[in-house]
Amino acid sequence: MNTKEYFINSKIKGHKQAVMAPSVAAALVSFCEQEPEFEQAVEQSGKTFQDCMDAVANGTGGSISDLDAYRKAVKFYFSTADIHFSMTIDLCGDIGTPPITMKKNEKTALSVSLDDLLGDL
Repeated sequence: MNTKEYFINSKIKGHKQAVMAPSVAAALVSFCEQEPEFEQAVEQSGKTFQDCMDAVANGTGGSISDLDAYRKAVKFYFSTADIHFSMTIDLCGDIGTPPITMKKNEKTALSVSLDDLLGDL
């Protein structure tokens, strides 16, 4: 089974399910690419993507965060799996530049060698 086609080409019924399906499908495809064991669990589950989306939508009320939707979808196929989320901010918009991580109350010290300062004298 091609997991990408399994998620993307499914005809999803239900308003909540249809609204969430594209982003949940993209996340699940990414997870399958990251973890072959997760992909195998999806393939061997015998469950449809509609079943997954019904489980994700169940009990959501009026809204659900993306993170919670992805977590519910992952657990639908692999009950012991979890996902981790990380965000960074890029104030300069420099794509490819590593993000600066700032830690609260972290003090930095300046170390200067007198030998380096007076070395040429």
